[in-house]
Amino acid sequence: MSVVQPADVDREVVDFEVVGKWMEEQGLPGGPFEGVTALGGGTQNIMLRFSRAGRDYVLRRGPKHLRAKSNDVIRREARLLGALTGTGVRAPEVIAACTDDSVLGAVFYLMEPIIGFNPQTELPELHTGDPEVRRQMGLSAVEAIARLGALNYRELGLEDYGKPDGFLERQVPRWMSELESYSANEGYPGPEIVGVDRVGDWLQRNRPSIWEPGILHGDCHLANIMFRYDGPQVAALVDWEMSTIGDPLLDLGWQIATRPEPSTAAAGLFGALGQLGGLPTPEEMIAHYATFSTRDLTDITWYTVLACFKLGIVLEGTHARAFAGKAPKEVGDFLHAITLELFAKANQLIE
Repeated sequence: MSVVQPADVDREVVDFEVVGKWMEEQGLPGGPFEGVTALGGGTQNIMLRFSRAGRDYVLRRGPKHLRAKSNDVIRREARLLGALTGTGVRAPEVIAACTDDSVLGAVFYLMEPIIGFNPQTELPELHTGDPEVRRQMGLSAVEAIARLGALNYRELGLEDYGKPDGFLERQVPRWMSELESYSANEGYPGPEIVGVDRVGDWLQRNRPSIWEPGILHGDCHLANIMFRYDGPQVAALVDWEMSTIGDPLLDLGWQIATRPEPSTAAAGLFGALGQLGGLPTPEEMIAHYATFSTRDLTDITWYTVLACFKLGIVLEGTHARAFAGKAPKEVGDFLHAITLELFAKANQLIE
């Protein structure tokens, strides 16, 4: 049976005739594709929601113009999300994955749609009007990463998903090297960031000597989490591109470091939630994590400083590219302001 290509979907991006045939080969029901809608995911990856034979799906693939590692990233996501199915971790549920990029021209997978909202773009009336609901949102986000970090990745068949040996030792050299590479952008004056070397040196001297490997989301700020409309609970952790096997306490440090505070540049990433505040304090977040984890939280300040260091350098990359005309200047300036805030926080924590 032929399949009608949705008029507003580029066949070079998603050829629905190809997808339809592949789905039927996986034992999924056939029929016309209905209600095809593009979804925003905070990345350049493409997500399309549709219905077929009464079932809803979301298709996820890399961008139209694939980057060097786009297909590998989608393969890894599909593998990890498949492994998480049935574990109780709130994550998208994979229905089927096509890891052969010759089928569609890109690796893709189908997942169950998530019923929820992204606080970066939306904050329902329930959450807007009650600071306690917002506080519980933050605690639910902490619970989600604690449960993720508590999983035994070996039992889930993820032994080779990352390289935990030397994970903490690699962090500072890896990201200092990344920062140095930005000088290749024409016009970039270099990282005008107070305390970069000081923070890096402190991290090296105070690195925890004992830690337990686990699954790390890697970018678990609130804009990469979807929440339920009817309450504060997490609906799903999304955007798993930076996931690996590493030290899960970095996820907690990441949430503390990115906790939006009103009147800061970083709050601008979180829309109304950033303006209203009401999220739990770092102390409450740490205590809540401890109720779902047996990990030693003595060194959580170190992980928070590392999160500030790593994310600040990642964001500075866009600032550097803006000088070379590879990113909008206003975006580069905005992210640079957040980088400065992150390093100011890191410097304050190590005083």
